[in-house]
Amino acid sequence: MRKVLIICYYWPPAGGPGVQRWLKFVKYFREFGIEPVVFVPENAHYPLQDEGFVSEIPQGIEVIQFPIKEPYRFAKWFSRKKTKQISSGIISEKNPSFLEKLMLFVRGNLFIPDARIGWVKPSVAYLTNYLSNNEIDTVITTGPPHSLHLIGLQLRRKLNLKWIADFRDPWTTIHYHKSLRLTKISEKKHKRLEKTVLNTADQVVVTSPTTKEEFKKITKRPIEVITNGYDEVKGLRTQLDANFSLVHVGSLLSNRNPEVLWKIIAEISSEKSDFKESLQIRLVGAVGEEIKESLAKYHLIGKTTVPGYVSHTEALQLQHNAQLLLLIEMDKLETKAIIPGKLFEYLQARRPILCLGPEGSDMEAIIDETSAGRFCRYSEEKAIKEYILKCYKQYKDGMSSVDEKPSANVQKYSRKELTRAMSKLIKDEVERTA
Repeated sequence: MRKVLIICYYWPPAGGPGVQRWLKFVKYFREFGIEPVVFVPENAHYPLQDEGFVSEIPQGIEVIQFPIKEPYRFAKWFSRKKTKQISSGIISEKNPSFLEKLMLFVRGNLFIPDARIGWVKPSVAYLTNYLSNNEIDTVITTGPPHSLHLIGLQLRRKLNLKWIADFRDPWTTIHYHKSLRLTKISEKKHKRLEKTVLNTADQVVVTSPTTKEEFKKITKRPIEVITNGYDEVKGLRTQLDANFSLVHVGSLLSNRNPEVLWKIIAEISSEKSDFKESLQIRLVGAVGEEIKESLAKYHLIGKTTVPGYVSHTEALQLQHNAQLLLLIEMDKLETKAIIPGKLFEYLQARRPILCLGPEGSDMEAIIDETSAGRFCRYSEEKAIKEYILKCYKQYKDGMSSVDEKPSANVQKYSRKELTRAMSKLIKDEVERTA
C-alpha cells in the first residue's frame, strides 16, 4: 500500500462541488493500493456546509486538521453577504459597489494568490517535520485555493518528494481573474507563481483539455486530464416529475443569466397553452436577483420555484426526477475550460441535458460523446427551441430516455474509474523517477 499526503482546503463539513473531487478519490484509493493521509484546515471559513459528506470519509483514514487564520472572518464585520460571495469565488461584474471594489482590490493585491496564503508558512513547518518522520514519498496539492500549491512547492524543494499539483480550475485564466482589480505588479506575481508551480511539480493534473493546452504553453512538465465525475448512489429511485420540469442545480447568479433561454421558454408558452400549463422551472441553489428579474420580465416567475441550497442527496434526487436538466455556463471565451461537476452527476441521472455555453466549450465534447443531450451556443436560438420542444414531445408521449441510449462512455466518468486513473498516475510517477 503506497502512502500519499493530500493537501486540500475543502473537506467535510464543507459543501458544494469543491469538496467532492478529493473526498471521492480518498473514498476509493484503498481499492487501488493507495493509503491517503489528508491535511486540511481546522475551523476553515466554508461558505457552504453539508454534513452529509462527513459520513463518506472512510473509517481509519488519517486526517490532520491544522489551524488556519483567514481574513474573511474579519471582512464579514463589514459585509457578511459580500464576504461570503467573494470567498466562494462569486464576483459581481455589473455595477459593483464601492465596498465590493475595495474588498476585491484587497483580495487581489494584498493576498496573492488568495486569502489562504497565511496558511502556507505554518503548514510547511508542520509538514516538514511530519514527513521527515513518516514514510510518505508523494505529496498532492489541489487548488483553488492555489496558495496550497505553494505548500507543495516548498515541500518539494526542501524534502525532494514527488509532487503532483492538481488544478480543479485554471489559475490566471479563470474567468473572474480580471475582476480582481489587480495592479500590474500583482498580475506579474500571479503569473510568476503560476509558472513556478507548473515548472516545479513532477506531474500536473487538470480537469479539462482546454486547461491542459493553456498550461502546455507555460511548462514542459507532464500534464494529465482527469475530469471530475459522478458517484454511484444507492437508494435513489427515479420518479419523474408530473410537470414538464426544467431543473438547474447549483448557483445561478447574474453573470450567468441565460436570458435567451427565458425568452424562448416564454415564446413556446405563448404558442402552446398545454406547454405553459405543464411547465415547471426549478432553480436549486443560490439565484441572483437579475435572474429573478428576467423571469419576471418574461412572465415565468409564477412557473418557477427556488428552493435554495439543499443537501447533496436531495440535489441528486431532484436531478433524477427532472424532465429536462439545464446546464448553464457564461458566454465567455475564458469559460471554455469550465466543466461543472454537476455535468457528471447529470450524466449519472440519465435525464436529457440542455447545455448552454461558449463556442469551443469542453462540455460540448462530453455531451456529444455520451449522447446525453444537446449543447447549444447562446446564438443558436432555433436549436435551443427545437430541443426543448423535442423533450416536451417525449414528455407528452411518456418517454423517459434521452435522444439515444447513453453510451458506455458514461461509465468512465464514475468516481471509481477516475480514482483508478489517478492511482495509476501516482504509481507511474513514482516508478518513472525512481
